[in-house]
Amino acid sequence: MSGKNKLKSKIENLKLRWARTSPKRYIKFLRKKGIKIGNDIFMTPDVKSISIDITRPSLIEIGNNVRVNKNLTLVTHDGAFYVLKNLYNEFMPKSGRIKVGNNVYFGRNCTVLMNVEIGDNCIIGFGSVVTRSIPANSVAVGVPAKVICTIEEYYERRKIESVQQALDYARSIHERFNRKPKIEEFWEEFPLFLKGDELHEKLPIKRQLGKAYGHYKVNNKPVFDGFDDFLRKAGIE
Repeated sequence: MSGKNKLKSKIENLKLRWARTSPKRYIKFLRKKGIKIGNDIFMTPDVKSISIDITRPSLIEIGNNVRVNKNLTLVTHDGAFYVLKNLYNEFMPKSGRIKVGNNVYFGRNCTVLMNVEIGDNCIIGFGSVVTRSIPANSVAVGVPAKVICTIEEYYERRKIESVQQALDYARSIHERFNRKPKIEEFWEEFPLFLKGDELHEKLPIKRQLGKAYGHYKVNNKPVFDGFDDFLRKAGIE
């Protein structure tokens, strides 16, 4: 590598290191490189853990409302050609597109390989390695990632499970700390005991709901008749 190319490479590495100091800078950097990225992207503050392949930026497309967690890796190529080159003295590169739809959630430690399309409204579970395309409205998990249910099935299951999980969380506080749980400890469970038009100064209701707040305000009907009723149902008086 010539001195000029070494300097250019060093400058590019410095730009990347600076970009990885904040989600906003990293997204801006990726867009400038040529990766297509939509709006309302949430990216973990631990940006340094994310690895998005910038060697072929035109091959990556990310939609709107995508949530990126720690250790996400998007790979549009591989280095397996080294083995073939040494064995057959031929150079055969490999690359492929990655397309992530709208409203997609990645759990931590996920990897997406080339020639993969993830449809809209998908959940990709913790530690998944996505080697094949995932259809829209799916929940997928595993190595390799496989669809385990539709998003509608997951929604119905979660409505039931969230109630029992919230009650168990309340019991765990009471058991562990030998005290009555405080309402501010339920910054995600509040829809279970507050009506849609009820606000509480100790709960980040509007911030948690974002754009969904308007619908929640009109339509939320709590399972329990207030926080005290919720605690009673958990067996805490």
